[in-house]
Amino acid sequence: MIQPPTAIRKRVVLHFPGFEGLDAAKHRERFARSMVKTAKLWDFSATTSALNGDAVQPFFDVDSQGDGWQTDSRVHIFDHSEIVDRLNNRPLVLRLLRGFAAAAQVVAEGGATAYFRHAWRFGLFFIFPFLVVAAALLVSLALITYPFWLGLAPWHTLIGLVLAYVFFLRFFVPWAERSHMLHLFSDWELAVAVARLDESYVTDWLARSMAAAKLALAETADEYVISSHSMGSSMAAHVLGRLLEEEPDLLAGKKVVFATLGGATLQCAFLKSAGLLRQRVGAIARVREVFWLDVQCLTDIINFYKARVVALCGHEDAPAAHIALIRIKHMLTSERYAKIRRDFLRVHRQYVLDSDCRSPFDFGLMVAGPLPACTFAGYTGEGPLPKA
Repeated sequence: MIQPPTAIRKRVVLHFPGFEGLDAAKHRERFARSMVKTAKLWDFSATTSALNGDAVQPFFDVDSQGDGWQTDSRVHIFDHSEIVDRLNNRPLVLRLLRGFAAAAQVVAEGGATAYFRHAWRFGLFFIFPFLVVAAALLVSLALITYPFWLGLAPWHTLIGLVLAYVFFLRFFVPWAERSHMLHLFSDWELAVAVARLDESYVTDWLARSMAAAKLALAETADEYVISSHSMGSSMAAHVLGRLLEEEPDLLAGKKVVFATLGGATLQCAFLKSAGLLRQRVGAIARVREVFWLDVQCLTDIINFYKARVVALCGHEDAPAAHIALIRIKHMLTSERYAKIRRDFLRVHRQYVLDSDCRSPFDFGLMVAGPLPACTFAGYTGEGPLPKA
């Protein structure tokens, strides 16, 4: 019988969330709720502290203990909710124009072609919101111009304007907000900005995050987990990669796990202008202290399933990320899975939420449990948790 590894006593976590309008306090609240279920599922107790630190470096502590082990984890949150709010709270016309411009840039820079070549479902995810909004705009245009193509009197144009107004602004836009269509417009605008690094709101956030990450990595711990979800994976790669560029020995002597959960690093890295991002992916992969864990799922369309991120960024000679393939339907009850399976954004968030069943991957267990994070590369979800 294979004995479980020795339990982690002290862990430092640097978590980079995805493109969500949640600040650090809300991420902490969601984690605390999930942690209650996670602890019950895995038969241990856990206490999540209040949010501490400041606006630049917010963190909370999780004290977990089970049969023969105790683990203290400090979780630093590197959210970019200020950027999400900045992009989503602009006038509708500007959001539409900038969103379509971002889509055109993705196509022009070869991103769309690469998406369909390496993960065709991600390619569909890319074009879907733009096709839906474009169709709604065409319907609105048809309502405005119907007097001309039906040969009606010009005064019918007023009726057409009213119909177009009601359809687009009173019906479609509220539906698009609820369905996150316009949210995805902003997501793609940020993806282009992260690839190009030509927007001050991105470069300023990266500079602040680098300073906070350096302080977090200076704390004493058995293990350092740099976890990221979705868009956060590109942000994390920029932060860690640039830190390593400036201080190549920053991680010397440390055990570091770079965990990309439903990682969409290639969303940005496939753009021709993302040379620095691709360079930083290679820098991370070549650091021997870093164990790169890439958690992927077939039924999540917003990730690059079975894609070799490091090689696709042009570093075939660098160590590849360790891929952990999961099945979200095996993490949840059939009832819960049935409720979310058609909501692709909700499925995509499951990486960082609580599970109903023991399975090979559990975010709360990885962040606050006794298992070394690298063991999730081949974890089965069975057997006892390690002892100290």
